[in-house]
Amino acid sequence: MPKKTVLITGGVKGIGRMVAKEFAAKGFQIVLNYRSDEQAAHELVKELQLITKEKVTAVQGDISNAHDCTKMIDKLISYDVDSIDVLIHNAGPYIKERKRMSDYSIEEWNYMINGNLNSVFYISKLILPMMRKKEWGRIITYGYDRVDTAPGWIYRSAFAAAKSGLASLTKTLALEEAPNGITVNMVCPGDIDGDWKEKSIIDAKHDSDRNNPIGRPGTGEDIARAIAFLCDDSSDFITGAVVPVTGGMDVLGKVYRRLN
Repeated sequence: MPKKTVLITGGVKGIGRMVAKEFAAKGFQIVLNYRSDEQAAHELVKELQLITKEKVTAVQGDISNAHDCTKMIDKLISYDVDSIDVLIHNAGPYIKERKRMSDYSIEEWNYMINGNLNSVFYISKLILPMMRKKEWGRIITYGYDRVDTAPGWIYRSAFAAAKSGLASLTKTLALEEAPNGITVNMVCPGDIDGDWKEKSIIDAKHDSDRNNPIGRPGTGEDIARAIAFLCDDSSDFITGAVVPVTGGMDVLGKVYRRLN
């Protein structure tokens, strides 16, 4: 049976790193996209090669740039990666500073929209023909809590606008590609901070988080397991879904604080 290949954008650090480990453990061929940290990419390639006997490749490219996306896929073909079966849109810029929409620069706004919405169009457009040819594919996008209801997210206007648009695009692609054996789903991580993005569920069970209904922090492994389930062969009846992985926390309603 031919091995499946997964492409994870921004797959070198954070949640992407845990997703890569999950798929390596399942015997996938791994393609890691990174933007700038070549050393971290090569170190993770070596680490994953200890987990899987399958091919692990790292490819550089800024997913917010359409030209870079084309170069990246062309480079993969030159590396004898003839098909991508699973596409994880993990990368997506986020501005931590809380600011009003009117305070965003045009450059910041465009970077957020390109990196979180347009990038999904750029890469999916290049990958979909490969999936259609095999009549099988899995595409995963990332959102945020209740994104499918297009809620307001104060001081996060650019990110919220891009991800709300992406939720609609995810559902639309799911409808369009269902006849081709391709599922498209969105996973919405909860409030996973700092080092917890690269920690395991076992680590979290030894800690506590009073703000979360289940009483522990969320981890990158929580997200990776949800993604792996949606990408399973037998998960073909799940498409167009927006899946919260939040521990039940109301992420948007957690804190409201006026800017001075």
